[in-house]
Amino acid sequence: MVISKGKQTWPAADVDKIYLAACSTVQREFGGSNSPVRPRVKLVQGADKNRVDLDNKAVLLVRWDPGLFAQDVVLLAFEDLMPVERRLTIARRAMMWADATVAVAQLSK
Repeated sequence: MVISKGKQTWPAADVDKIYLAACSTVQREFGGSNSPVRPRVKLVQGADKNRVDLDNKAVLLVRWDPGLFAQDVVLLAFEDLMPVERRLTIARRAMMWADATVAVAQLSK
């Protein structure tokens, strides 16, 4: 979905092409499951500043910028690929690994 504030235009074919390429790239790099990564993304043009709204899965751009759009879709696709439960599991594993490490200085005591 594309929302345009004002009379801004955007190349619809480029939006679709960049969206699919960003999602496919995230899938290839970080995926592993057979289900494709395709988050629902809303593109809003005419925003007061460029940003991504992770909660609402929206890319807000002052004006059309293919590079920023691709970056934001990658963020949203990665978040879609890595649900909250999996992120928490990975964070807990990192904490366990951190607790299991010993400084070299402690070994010499």
